[in-house]
Amino acid sequence: MGIPCTLIAGDGIGPDITDATLRILEAAGANFEWDRQLAGMSAVHAVKDPMPEATLESIRRTRLALKGPLETPVGDGYRSVNVALRRTFDLYANVRPARDIIPGGRFDNVDIVLVRENTEGLYSGLEHYIRVGDDERAAAQSIALITRLGSERVIRYAFEYALKHGRKKITLVHKANILKYSQGLFRQVGQTVAKEYDGRVAYDERIVDACAMQLVMKPESFDMIVTTNLFGDILSDLLSGLVGGLGLAPGANIGPDAAIFEAVHGTAPDIAGQGVANPSALLFAACLMLEHVGDGDRAVRIRTAAESVIREGRTVTRDLGGTATTREFADAVVARIG
Repeated sequence: MGIPCTLIAGDGIGPDITDATLRILEAAGANFEWDRQLAGMSAVHAVKDPMPEATLESIRRTRLALKGPLETPVGDGYRSVNVALRRTFDLYANVRPARDIIPGGRFDNVDIVLVRENTEGLYSGLEHYIRVGDDERAAAQSIALITRLGSERVIRYAFEYALKHGRKKITLVHKANILKYSQGLFRQVGQTVAKEYDGRVAYDERIVDACAMQLVMKPESFDMIVTTNLFGDILSDLLSGLVGGLGLAPGANIGPDAAIFEAVHGTAPDIAGQGVANPSALLFAACLMLEHVGDGDRAVRIRTAAESVIREGRTVTRDLGGTATTREFADAVVARIG
């Protein structure tokens, strides 16, 4: 019996990159028992619901999911699929690694893991309009909810991740110089948790705007970053841009009862169904999933094979400057797996 795992191929290029990823996982001997489910537009077309209860029940059962890119329908009261997943399964930690792979890129020696609080902050959904006179929408207010519990669990997760993966330093990113209460609480909790790991994991802090500047000047000076929801959303995409874009960017969403691994790029409808999409982001997400279930050696083998194909540059998709199809790229990776 394999490890039960919910599989959501997704929309647009999702089915193509999912098929390629599964072929590579199978070639490497990964032991998953896939439960295929729908979400996004494919689910709307099938059952008129972008997040069917059957998909949620599958994740509750397996506690593990691999997810391709999803399209949330515009209008008609549909909720964001990704937000629904985060809230349903309390996926409080979003993990986004960024590592330079492509030779001759903007930077060398970039290897950063960003851990983003995934459920609070300005994305808590606490918003309302304020009426003034006859104008019902004269002003709008969004509340940045930061709790001690939410801050502590994501910061502690980052420190435990550092210990498990041999990371040396965590940089807490904040804006406590201006938002003294909400960001101040996050920073204060970080300082408290950091004392427990003193001597094992180094700790420092950056104000978010200074951090953004330093990331595009000396990214090699960062090892791990932990930050709040909005800042993490922005900085994780910035990190992806440093190492070649979202086509190489995997993500992990970790909660107490489930973990969902995903390609963080979009559905790319302009090339959907053409068999030319780059499956690397989803493949690297699957590697994160292998590490999560304790199969780190296999993750290293797959990642090493994929990175060698990308660095060589002969059998890569057009977003990486090549002419290979999705299948040809997957075949090249399979051939490299030892």
